[in-house]
Amino acid sequence: MTSNKYLLTIISTVALGGFLFGFDTAVISGAIPFIKEHFQLNETLEGWAVGCVILGCMLGALTSGYFGDLFGRRKVLIVTGIMFIASALGTALTNDFTVFIIMRIIGGIGVGSASVLSPTYIAEISPSAIRGKMVSLNQLAIVSGILIVYFTNYMFLGVGEDNWRYMLASESLPALVFIIALFFIPESPRWLVKKNKEQEAVAVLDKLYTPTDSRKVLGQIKESLTNINKVKISELFEGNMKKILLIGTVLACLQQVTGINAVIYYAPTIFLKSGASLASSFWQPVMIGAINFIFTIVAISLIEKVGRKTLMLYGSAGMGISLTFLVGAFFFDMLEGYWVLVFILGYIASFAASLAPVMWVVVSELFPNRLRGAAMSFSTFFHWTCTFVVVQTFPWLLAFMGGAFAFGIFAVLSLFTFIFIYKYVPETKGMTLENLEKKYVTPKAKTTYEHV
Repeated sequence: MTSNKYLLTIISTVALGGFLFGFDTAVISGAIPFIKEHFQLNETLEGWAVGCVILGCMLGALTSGYFGDLFGRRKVLIVTGIMFIASALGTALTNDFTVFIIMRIIGGIGVGSASVLSPTYIAEISPSAIRGKMVSLNQLAIVSGILIVYFTNYMFLGVGEDNWRYMLASESLPALVFIIALFFIPESPRWLVKKNKEQEAVAVLDKLYTPTDSRKVLGQIKESLTNINKVKISELFEGNMKKILLIGTVLACLQQVTGINAVIYYAPTIFLKSGASLASSFWQPVMIGAINFIFTIVAISLIEKVGRKTLMLYGSAGMGISLTFLVGAFFFDMLEGYWVLVFILGYIASFAASLAPVMWVVVSELFPNRLRGAAMSFSTFFHWTCTFVVVQTFPWLLAFMGGAFAFGIFAVLSLFTFIFIYKYVPETKGMTLENLEKKYVTPKAKTTYEHV
């Protein structure tokens, strides 16, 4: 038994990091047509203006696990909130393109850090029976940020030639709320035990579990952290851990190379390319955000019932089918009406109900307590590396190779994703993090798989 009210308060606060992740990801989609005109950018520089943030994401993902392990998840999340504010105001106020890029990269460090630490914290504090739903709430927060920013971008469309500045600056308000809220939640109990702060960990666990279950969870955590001071990064690449790290990293990469951020970052550009008017190209992304939000809720309602693997298989299949139809629309010049919008919405629905939240759940669950921070950073670094490649190259592909070619690549990769999940990704629902470690990382250890 858990105190659901207390748990939801904590997770809602941490998930604000996901909200800012989504907000920062999508805000550029509305601003970029005007930024391109303001700074007189060609397609390559347009891709750089959008994609430079991913360099920050890569740096944040690579380092946040280490700093999260060293200083605590909560403290590092507070620093990410400060980065979000600096980036929002810095990009909005500058007239220098170099400064704009630097501020975007700083915001990217915040995004990369939040993408590692928010799901990590939530996985560490959630009971196994509802952990999938709880980690998925972070994805719900991400898509909420995307939906809100699509709407605010549309609302700022008519405020004048500096509308892009208002779009970018608006992120500073939720970032400030995030920072303040973080001061009122505890540190992860698993991190506290790791740092020999058992009394503080017990205080947190007692608010989440009955006394009996609290001590049982504490015992499992302590057992999994035996010889923690002897941990070496080289352990990531040894034995069964090497296989688990590879599965988690490939899954994290596939979530991106199937094209989601090409759609999220460039939605208005895609619709303009297909013949939509300027106003229409801004309200159609609002529909993308709404479908993204609705089908994320579908994923949350199903993840503990049907399992992680099944959801990802159905989702990757749906993505591949939708993208194939989208390729057909561009190839046969079926751009009149709403065909492009319909096929993109089908793709978004399939992604939102599967890979979007479930990838983060599986990756955060597979890695053992001792190595979770480092392993999450490793996988998420390559996740953002793939995002950078997609975001940087998509404007060029769309302009010079056409929509059929660009989306055809994503369709083929969706098929590969289905095959990879079917063959290699294990089911993780319903087991404690400690017992998942025993099953997949140290399978020779004797264990009974308790669901606490």
